[in-house]
Amino acid sequence: MNKDNLFSQIFGKVAKINFFKPLQELINSFYVKLFKIDMSEFKPASEYKNLNELFTRELIKLREFDAADEIFISPVDGTCLSFGTTKELEAFSIKGMSYGLKELLGQDELEGEFDFANIYLSPKDYHHYHAPCDITIKKAVYIPGKLYSVAVKWLGKVESLYTKNERVALLCEMKNGKKLWLVFVGALNVGKMKFCFDDRIQTNAMANFTQIYEYENLHIKKGERLGNFELGSTIVILSEKDAIEYNLFENKELKFAEAIGRIKE
Repeated sequence: MNKDNLFSQIFGKVAKINFFKPLQELINSFYVKLFKIDMSEFKPASEYKNLNELFTRELIKLREFDAADEIFISPVDGTCLSFGTTKELEAFSIKGMSYGLKELLGQDELEGEFDFANIYLSPKDYHHYHAPCDITIKKAVYIPGKLYSVAVKWLGKVESLYTKNERVALLCEMKNGKKLWLVFVGALNVGKMKFCFDDRIQTNAMANFTQIYEYENLHIKKGERLGNFELGSTIVILSEKDAIEYNLFENKELKFAEAIGRIKE
């Protein structure tokens, strides 16, 4: 285990400690002020028993979204760092820093071109992820790796960073029959990535081999919760070329449930 993975495991354990209530309230209040978190959609910070509960806070009320089949919504709160169309199965994390889709997905026989979007979740963001449209999950691929920070400054330092970090890739099918990959990338201090449809998927757990989980008739409706990060990280969205017309630009701030594209027939 490298030192980043070990530190993340330790951080994850410390974040779950319930400190003496007055002290915990101070810790929570400091965290909220430090990262300028808008708590208007959540319980007051003082009600969370530990930092992990605050990190993984749930919305008091699910946000409304356009229910039309063709509307593709953001699965998370975050910032769109980059988006575009792959060339020779290469995408960009940020300008000038590319990564290979075969390496990212652990798929040697991958073919075709894809549209991609990379969404970064900072420590201030809501850490749950949801289905961006009606999907059928075909399989989940867990790929072990390191836990580098996925902040912009690190993306500019570590070549092909997304393919080096621990990650879980979901292969999904949209209603129009087109493939959609949702890739959840681990990062420094991310104690866990959790998936509410399958408890078998365990991350940051000292695994050293790829694990594949296949599903039959696993249908998830748009807006339904898929799981959560236990801090912040990155989601890579990959769709077959021209399957979705995206409405994105670099450094666009996103909110879960807002429309970010239109699914084509």
